[in-house]
Amino acid sequence: MDAAILNQILGIAFEKRVSDVHFEVDNPPFFRGRGQLIRSKLAHLKPADTEFIAATILEQSGRTLSEEIRETDASYALEDGGRFRVSIFKQRGSFGIVMRVIPPQIGTLKELNLPAVLQEIIKAPNGLILVTGPTGNGKSTTLASMINLLNQKQDYNIITVEDPIEFIFTSEKSCIIQREVGIDTQGFSHALKAALRMDPDVIMVGEMRDLETIDSCIKAAETGHLVFSTLHTQGAVSTINRLLGNFPPDSQEILRHRLADILVATVSLRLVKDKVGETLIPVVEVMRTTTTIQACIREGRLDEIGKHIENGRSEYNMQTMDQHLVDLCKNGLITVDAAKQVSRSMDLERKLMFT
Repeated sequence: MDAAILNQILGIAFEKRVSDVHFEVDNPPFFRGRGQLIRSKLAHLKPADTEFIAATILEQSGRTLSEEIRETDASYALEDGGRFRVSIFKQRGSFGIVMRVIPPQIGTLKELNLPAVLQEIIKAPNGLILVTGPTGNGKSTTLASMINLLNQKQDYNIITVEDPIEFIFTSEKSCIIQREVGIDTQGFSHALKAALRMDPDVIMVGEMRDLETIDSCIKAAETGHLVFSTLHTQGAVSTINRLLGNFPPDSQEILRHRLADILVATVSLRLVKDKVGETLIPVVEVMRTTTTIQACIREGRLDEIGKHIENGRSEYNMQTMDQHLVDLCKNGLITVDAAKQVSRSMDLERKLMFT
C-alpha cells in the first residue's frame, strides 16, 4: 500500500458515492453503498497496510501514529476536494480504519427530503436545538444543512466545534469560524468556554459527549445564544432522558427546569430504503417545545410528550416518526415492511389502516 493506491481507492469511493470505506487486516477494503456492505476484489490488507493508512491520515493534520493510540477520530481530504471523516481503532493488535464519505456539497433541506418546518425552527433567537439518531443516519448532514441556511439568510457570527471538522462552510451572509478538537482546541468544553468570548450568535457543537460539554451547551443557550448539537438517541423522550441521566440524581429536577426553558426542538432521524431500494429516505420525528411540552419536561411527565407531538401536527408542524412513516407508505415511497423495521410502535399497521 502506498499513498497513490490509497488515494485511488478513496477517489473511486467518492466518485461512486458510497457512504463508507473499511480497511481491516486480513480482508480486502469494503465499501458501503445504499446501505449494503460490499466486499471489494482488491488484495487482502496486511498489518503494515492499515498502519500506513492510519499514519497517512493523521500526518495530513500534523499528527503522528503511535502504539498508544487505541481509537481516535480524524479527517482526510483528497487533492480534488473529496473529504472523509475517519475513525481509527485497534483490533486484535492491528489498526483498522473506517472512513465516512462527506458529500461535496451541503444539501438544502428540500434536496435532503427534510421537513420544511426546520426552516422555522432555526429562526429561534436563542436556545438549544438537538439533532439526534443512530450513527450513520444523517445527523451531520442535517445539521450542516440547517447551519448553512442560517449562513445564507442571517448576519450571524457562527462558531462550530467539531471532532473532526466534516463539512467545510464558506462564509456568506454570516461569518463562520470552524474549530477542530485536537488541532485547534483541546476539547469541546474548552472550545465552548472560548467561544463565549468570541462574540457568537450561533454555536454548533458536533456532539454532546459528556456532562461537561452538555452543561456548557445548556449554559451557552441560557446566556442568549442559539446552540446546535447532536446526540445518539432515538427520539425526543430518550434525548431528554439521556441529558438528565448525565447529571447526579439530586440535580436532575433543576436540570428539567433549565431544559424546559431553553430547549427549542429535537429533530430525530432514521434512514430507510425507498420502495425500489435505490436511495435512502429520512424518517423524521420533530418535537417543538410548546408550553404544554415545557410543562411535561418540568414536571417529569415525559411519557406524555409523544401524544403532544402527535396532536401538535396541524398547529405546530410537529410529527412523530410513526406519522412520517405512515405518510411515506401512503405516498408509495417506502414499503410497510421497511416502515416496520424503523417503527418502535406495535400498532403501525393499525395506523396505516385508519389514516
